Amino acid sequence: MAETTVPIKDLKPGSFVMVDGEPCKVVSITKSKPGKHGSAKARIETMGVFDNRRRFILKPASASVDAPIIEKKKAQIISISGNTVQLMDMEDYTTFEATIPDEFKDRIKTGSEGKEIVYWKLAGRILIRDMK
Repeated sequence: MAETTVPIKDLKPGSFVMVDGEPCKVVSITKSKPGKHGSAKARIETMGVFDNRRRFILKPASASVDAPIIEKKKAQIISISGNTVQLMDMEDYTTFEATIPDEFKDRIKTGSEGKEIVYWKLAGRILIRDMK
């Protein structure tokens, strides 16, 4: 998996982090003040990109977390069967399959072959983001 480390102080709502091996989007960050004998803590609330599960990270504010490297690419729809769509990358012409997200089920249907989509490749999985 393509990952990098990011300091917690650089995170903002909308950033992406890895929690328990799942790519997640940061929803909110709360930081506590340092105590007499301790350091400041950061509580990061995240939402899973693929499973929409809420996850939390509690670490010192000076620590780092893993972040996925997101590759944004274009592909063309080759065929559709059920909840799966077969795509061809527009740069290197490789073919692969991806599941159709709920928000695109009404737009990606039989007869959509040949149309272009924008997809993200993160954590070794494909996420369809937009259809042109």
